[in-house]
Amino acid sequence: MVADLEIALRGKPVLGEGPTWDVGTGSLVWVDILGSAVHRFHPGDGTDEVIPVPQHVGAAKPRTNGGLVLNLRDGIGLLDPDGGDPRWLVYWAREGMRGNDAAVDPAGRLWAGTMRYDTAPGGGFLARVEPGGRARVVLPEVAVSNGIGWSPDESRMYYIDSLTHRIDVFDYDVATGDVANRRVFTEVADTDGVPDGLCVDAEGGVWVAVHGGGQVRRYTGDGALDRTIEVPAKQVTACAFGGDDLADLYVTTSREGFTEADAAEQPLAGSLFVAAGIGVGLPSPRFPD
Repeated sequence: MVADLEIALRGKPVLGEGPTWDVGTGSLVWVDILGSAVHRFHPGDGTDEVIPVPQHVGAAKPRTNGGLVLNLRDGIGLLDPDGGDPRWLVYWAREGMRGNDAAVDPAGRLWAGTMRYDTAPGGGFLARVEPGGRARVVLPEVAVSNGIGWSPDESRMYYIDSLTHRIDVFDYDVATGDVANRRVFTEVADTDGVPDGLCVDAEGGVWVAVHGGGQVRRYTGDGALDRTIEVPAKQVTACAFGGDDLADLYVTTSREGFTEADAAEQPLAGSLFVAAGIGVGLPSPRFPD
């Protein structure tokens, strides 16, 4: 189903990740983790604003005041609308570890994952961060903390620790942020790749990027594989719905660790792709500030 995809932005970020549609600005916020940069892509005119940050940045999510909350190498930072350096909200620096994927839950809490650069099992964690800065590690000892999302009725939270080759699901309490009853939603084992970032559509379908597999997959609410989109880049990292009606699926990719031969074989790796009108997504909550 390559025909579903178009190139939204041809580029060469080292590790494109974490797309999120910012309704307030009508732009897609995404990051180049190893390039230490936050991007704002404006589909209307095709421009891509690049905001350098002082550390590797795993995710950037919109705030209610127009700024961004960042999952940086050493913790959670707040970037104000008028720019400047991020200021720390939570600082948890650990040698050899960095921030990775993150998401804002329906009540405005940030769920931020970490991982070791060497992807050692048990080297990362998933934390829940309140707007005031109180943080709690919810899942200790994960390997590569990745995709996070919530069902349309807010009763479920989906989560990926990539090296498990599966998507897990929890019962989720929106009032408290508590999760319980972790179980397997679906296995992603019939591929050379691993599950990476995910998003949930308005029908409850779960879309997941398959890193190393060159695919985005949609699973129904009961965990059955429903659709597969082939991507002309093997390192597919994340996906998110955007556009004025949240009907366009944006897909980030990476060229991390590429040789010259890899670059020649996959010239579009690192580009931002879009599948227009492929579904209907859910609006992304903003982090309160």
